[in-house]
Order: sequence, then C-alpha cells, then structure tokens
Amino acid sequence: MIIRERQLLQSEIATLEELIHQTPKEDVIDRKSLEARKREVEAALSILNPPYYEPARSQLKFRGKPTVKSQGVYADFAASALDKYAKMIVVLGSDQTNELGSRGIIPDREEFKLMITGTLTGSFGFEIEEAPKERTLLPELSPVKAAMEKANLIMELSAGSSDDEVADAIADTSTRAVEAVRVFLEVMEIYDAVFAIELDGNKSLRFANVEQIKQTRERLKPENIIEGDADLLGKFEGTIPARRLFQFLSETPPEIIIGKIGSEIEDPSKINQFIERPMKIKVHTKQVGNSRPRYTLTRYEVIAE
Repeated sequence: MIIRERQLLQSEIATLEELIHQTPKEDVIDRKSLEARKREVEAALSILNPPYYEPARSQLKFRGKPTVKSQGVYADFAASALDKYAKMIVVLGSDQTNELGSRGIIPDREEFKLMITGTLTGSFGFEIEEAPKERTLLPELSPVKAAMEKANLIMELSAGSSDDEVADAIADTSTRAVEAVRVFLEVMEIYDAVFAIELDGNKSLRFANVEQIKQTRERLKPENIIEGDADLLGKFEGTIPARRLFQFLSETPPEIIIGKIGSEIEDPSKINQFIERPMKIKVHTKQVGNSRPRYTLTRYEVIAE
C-alpha cells in the first residue's frame, strides 16, 4: 500500500516538474500554483515510511543583537531559540501521525529529539542532527526531516506568499503545531534576531530582517486562521482514495467542494459506493486571511431516499 502510494506521488511530482518547465515564466499565477502543489506532494511523500534513512540534519544560523560577530551568541537567547526550535520539530513531527489537542502530552516525542553536533563560523549558529534511534529497522525517509521541511515550508510561505498558499501549507496542520512555529518566531522577534535554516538538499530558509519575521508571525496568529465545522447536504461526485481526496456537490448553496478525507475515515475507498446518492457530511474548515476555505471530511452518512 505504502509503495503504491509512493509511486503515485513520485509520478505526480515528475508530471508537475514537466508542467512547470513548460509554463512560461510570465504566467506567474499558473507557475506558483504548480510549484505550490509540487511542494505539497513532496511533503506528503516525505512522511511515508519505507525501510532505512539517513538522520536529518540542519544548520541554524543567527544574526542580530544576540550575536557577537562570529565569536559567539548570548547564552539566554541561544537556550531559548534552541528550545523553541526543538519543540517546534517535536510538535510538527508528532502532528504527522497523531491528532494533537491544544494541550497535554505530545505522543511519540522521543522520536523527534535533536542534538547539537557543532557550531558554525561566520554568522554564528549550530549544526543540528536527529538523535540516534535504538531501533535498527527505520523508515527510509526521516520523519524528523519531514518535520524540519514542514517548518521551513510554513515559515517560507507565511513570509511572502498568498493566503491560499499558506492555507494549503497548514491545511493538515493542527492549531498546536502552527502555534509552535509562531512561538519560535516570537523568540526571534523578542531578541531582535534574524535567522536562517539550511537543510540537506539545498533547502534553505532565510529572513532578511526582524520586521519580516514579525509579519510572518502575525499571519500565523489564531485571529488570522479561522477554523470551524459544518454539516452539508448533497452528493459525492468522486474520490481519489490513494490521495485521500473527495469531491462533493453541496445543495445549499450549490457549490462543488474539493477537500481531503480525514483520518477519522479509515477506508476512503468505501465512499465510492455512495457516488451520486443523497448524503449528509461533516467537514472541518480552515481559512487563512482571505483564502478560500480548505475542507477536511470527518464523517458521512446516507440520507434515506
């Protein structure tokens, strides 16, 4: 099942890369849409679990008031920044496979521990690596790396992309995980620091100034992310079980809704038994700023005809 899903995602990435290559640079909207979808598929691919992997690594670099040229960094800032970065990765990592409440114990937190393996010269910073696991059989793609990439993606898009692109990035991310990202950014703002995060594969994130960090944090505040639940009447028009996607024609108002099938529904393929039949569904909605709502299907039932 996982191998088949990986193949589908890899095939979609190859198709998207070809479409991006064929799309003229002046078609900015089309290119951004394709690139956003490619990032989303790559993130989905990165959390699947085949047999072995290299530990995740990153470089966290700082500039600004807490740093003293390339000599060092103030201890109170470094302790706070590293603590919030580590917590951000733990929460985002656990959020990949668990439903996180607003508080309480974070499941599987031991799986996402980080360690400092060295310091960097130039703009002062740290080399960070995923802590060794006791198990000998591990997934090919590190869940820690997936969490690091997710953190970078959320911050990168929140720094300058459209509300719709940010909404796509956090559509499957819990409120608690988004808050962990915001808290990390808040530390940078409080200490008047600027940072960059470099990951394997030349995937880097870089902020130019503290004002940019502040604006990014503001976009992730709870007041800008509207969530809710809604009951809808209508008919399913189709699903893609392997990608956990559904299409639904709502009656009031008449509207075609495309969304994701939540983890509450164990077997998405069963929905195909009810295509074009009157249904009542419950969806969780998420909207960032002025973006279109993102829908996650959490329950469905047949209406007697």
